[in-house]
Amino acid sequence: MVFKLRVIRVLLVCFFSLVSSVTMSQESEALEGRWNLTIQKDGEELPSWLEITHSGNHTLVGRFVYAFGSARPISEISYEKTTFRFEIPPQWEPGGSNMIFEGDLVGDALNGTMVYTDGKRYDWTAVKAPKLKYRAASNWGGTVALFDGESLNGWHAEGENQWIVEEGILKSPASGSNLVSDRKFSDFKLKAEFRYPEDSNSGLYLRGRYEVQIADNYGKEASSVYFGGVYGFLTPNEMVAKKAGEWQTFEITLIGRRVTVIANGTTIINDQNIPGMTGGALDNKEAQPGPIFIQGDHGPIDFRKIEITPIVE
Repeated sequence: MVFKLRVIRVLLVCFFSLVSSVTMSQESEALEGRWNLTIQKDGEELPSWLEITHSGNHTLVGRFVYAFGSARPISEISYEKTTFRFEIPPQWEPGGSNMIFEGDLVGDALNGTMVYTDGKRYDWTAVKAPKLKYRAASNWGGTVALFDGESLNGWHAEGENQWIVEEGILKSPASGSNLVSDRKFSDFKLKAEFRYPEDSNSGLYLRGRYEVQIADNYGKEASSVYFGGVYGFLTPNEMVAKKAGEWQTFEITLIGRRVTVIANGTTIINDQNIPGMTGGALDNKEAQPGPIFIQGDHGPIDFRKIEITPIVE
């Protein structure tokens, strides 16, 4: 009799553990996925990105991209039903305190608050990142010169303009404003020829949301935050940057989320999916066309060619 009672107790414990595990799994699944956040901060809307995934039976982990900087890991996301919380150490943010996020699943969206590194609290909302359709690149349109070699026609600066054109070269002689194309694009091939001085840093943003890094990284190991990487997400197969002061080329194809980067004649990223927006994105409306923009707030950069070939709808 005693033996039977013990067996029944063990079976009950296993049963309730299984029920609890299934319930927790169902609750966590509702939170899992990739989310495009909009943070309301000091009168601005800051586009950010969050990924929530499971690790093992009961643990949620993730990645986060703030309005600037690269994707950073989240070691654990605590949750109870559809309420969750996580914190991450500062990256490029001022101050030494962690950023703390709390949120709830409301319908198909997330709502929450962020405690910034200065201790101030801000509201945010999030929607699931859209699936971007991949289509075969068989219907290319005509090639368009985004830089005409003579003027800034077709571009506008975000702020006070430091960009100039001299002897057929588009120049940002010092750190200043980013330069954004007036036209917007969906799927395309982009070709650019550029150069930079020693220790400079810039980037090309595809649809205004995904940065392909331009930086003086000659001789270093390849990294997602170095030359040719999709910033913080995709690492090139090899480092092919030339020395500072030399002309270099990018040939970039973006279809849906799939990107190929050919740098200086070598394919360094081949048909890889970009998980989400990189730091510095103009917006988080990923399903919509977006501009090309050149990062001008990190260092000097020159371009002598920028041309784009869109896929015809």
